[in-house]
Amino acid sequence: MSSKGKKINQKFTAALLQMSLENDPNKNLKKAVSWIDKASKKGAQVICLPELFRSKYFCQTEDIRNFELAETIPGPSTEELSKAAKKNQVVIIVPLFEKRAKGVYHNSAVIIDANGKVAGHYRKMHIPDDPAYYEKFYFTPGDLGFKSFKTKYGNIGTLICWDQWYPEGARLTALKGADILFYPTAIGWHPNEKKEHGQAQFDSWMTIQRGHAIANGVYVAAVNRVGLEKDSDDSAGIEFWGSSFVADPQGVIIAQGSKDKEEIIYAEINLSRIEYIRRNWPFLRDRRIDAYSGIEKRFLD
Repeated sequence: MSSKGKKINQKFTAALLQMSLENDPNKNLKKAVSWIDKASKKGAQVICLPELFRSKYFCQTEDIRNFELAETIPGPSTEELSKAAKKNQVVIIVPLFEKRAKGVYHNSAVIIDANGKVAGHYRKMHIPDDPAYYEKFYFTPGDLGFKSFKTKYGNIGTLICWDQWYPEGARLTALKGADILFYPTAIGWHPNEKKEHGQAQFDSWMTIQRGHAIANGVYVAAVNRVGLEKDSDDSAGIEFWGSSFVADPQGVIIAQGSKDKEEIIYAEINLSRIEYIRRNWPFLRDRRIDAYSGIEKRFLD
């Protein structure tokens, strides 16, 4: 059946795989497949993995050897997880380090539909360059734009981590028809900053994404990793704060994980609630699209 002819159910269960990850990509992939099987047995229909799930978060340093972690699309991850999707009749969001060509790499996400076929592909648009988040060394900015992908269970938008902070990306993805915005993520505290700035950083992360849900009348799901990861024994590392969550179209947190444990977070996504909230808070109706000239500029002098 073509995508135009797909019958979309009004409800589905999303599962966020909040995982700790290790150096061995094959072990991480095997673990992901096992967790997907487990989540599907508990009723999950759309399952999302954390950002760059095949390895530890290698962007803490600039090391040319880390490019060996990249893979093609299609490739090992999409091949294995396509089998898992078809076997369990689930949609899987697969975030990975994409090797596009010699010397050209992206931080990407592949959406695999419940029939095991690739429904779409997104490349991270906003690339950070902060202490221990040296992503500009590794990733070319995305060039596929913001998208919504039709799947068996609903219209899914994917953005990735640093994209979380940009209302433009959330808006454009929602305007493409996405019912839920998934944000595969790798975010945490620098241990030496946690005491002074940790709570404010965490609150900002939650607030901005709840705001995307409210402003666009969509569900938002952020899927983080968990645990302390160090690039060397001398490094303070990053303490990933977990707390994967789902917010409904009114910004209400309907499911959330812990800060320090591996777990699967489940949430019911009710597509009819999007219509209900947008009728009462008609932000999309009242947008002044005639008055937003300049938003495409870097700064207005």
